[in-house]
Amino acid sequence: MSWNIGANDVANSMASAVGAKAITIRQAIFIAGILNITGAVFIGSHVTNTIRKGIVSTDILADPHIALIGALSALLAASLWLSFATWKSLPVSTTHSIVGAMIGFGIMAGGFSVINFGKLGAVVISWIISPVFSLVIAYLMFKLIIKTILSRIDPFAMALKLSPFFTGITFFIVVLSFLFKTPLGEKLSIETPAAIAIAFILAFFFGIAGKKLFSCFIKKSEDGAENVFKYIQIGTSCYVALAQGANDVANAVGPLALIYFLVKTGSVGAKVPVPVFLLLFGGLGIACGIGMAGHRVMDTVGKKITRLNNTRGFSVDFAAATTVLIATKLGLPVSTTHAAVGGVLGVGLARGLEAVNFGIIIKIIIYWVLTVPAAAITSMIIFKIFQLVL
Repeated sequence: MSWNIGANDVANSMASAVGAKAITIRQAIFIAGILNITGAVFIGSHVTNTIRKGIVSTDILADPHIALIGALSALLAASLWLSFATWKSLPVSTTHSIVGAMIGFGIMAGGFSVINFGKLGAVVISWIISPVFSLVIAYLMFKLIIKTILSRIDPFAMALKLSPFFTGITFFIVVLSFLFKTPLGEKLSIETPAAIAIAFILAFFFGIAGKKLFSCFIKKSEDGAENVFKYIQIGTSCYVALAQGANDVANAVGPLALIYFLVKTGSVGAKVPVPVFLLLFGGLGIACGIGMAGHRVMDTVGKKITRLNNTRGFSVDFAAATTVLIATKLGLPVSTTHAAVGGVLGVGLARGLEAVNFGIIIKIIIYWVLTVPAAAITSMIIFKIFQLVL
């Protein structure tokens, strides 16, 4: 499961940086691998919900044997669907895959009554919220860059002049995302006003520092403006890799922690502790996945939807991070995958309809819609086989 998260989910988050040529695929693999392991071990949650997103009632975990084969069925089903999507080079949500797989296990173990259809409806709504939010933000951000920088007589001078603003707002979003969207940030439990103040101070500092560094290291050229955004984008890519290690490792090690806890204690509750070695195991799996198969999804998101450069890639990363942050604070379930694709579509539309490959967009949407039912049906089949065999 963690291998598949690396191959599909982490890959599409690094795709805009690779597509914009801010970093190479090899560099993306290295950055994502190291930072995912770091995020998983040091920032990842040491306690995980046994049932992701609360869509399935924990009552089905009362029988340890049922819980054991159910968790294993869910892991296998979600992994198989993700492997299939990665083989097809299409980005899907790993969270929705494990949710669908747990629904399948829940229906087989306790019937439809154990499914919280209200929360399932919220997941379905997220298929619309994530890409549309991100599309609008990416579109507006890229239009702002065109108006203030790219359409000017000296784009490089304007990029340098405005770099504190663009670097600052990026750091503002990144710091707030870290404080609100990672297990470590949630553990620190900093109140919203204090978090905004910390983010603003750090954003101001890094905005000024960034301009000084850009002035020293980036020489004036035709691509000077793009180079300014190239370095900001590398920073956002590093944050994405770190945050995904912290957040998405739960999708892989959650069911595994449930199995481990059951074997050790013979019972299980709504939440189980996750040993550090399991977080490391999950982080290593993610790193292996992006190294061995990440190029497939990176190629689709970074190159096949629309042509990206550094300003467009920055707009995509900023839109995806902002969408996930706002939705988290509003309590809406969103997918980083859907936000990243929506952002790419947004910058494509900012250049006109002809700049977007709608054929690939339709394919991606079909796979998004299929994710929950496909993972659920696969999980049901595997669960039934395990029930007969074990």
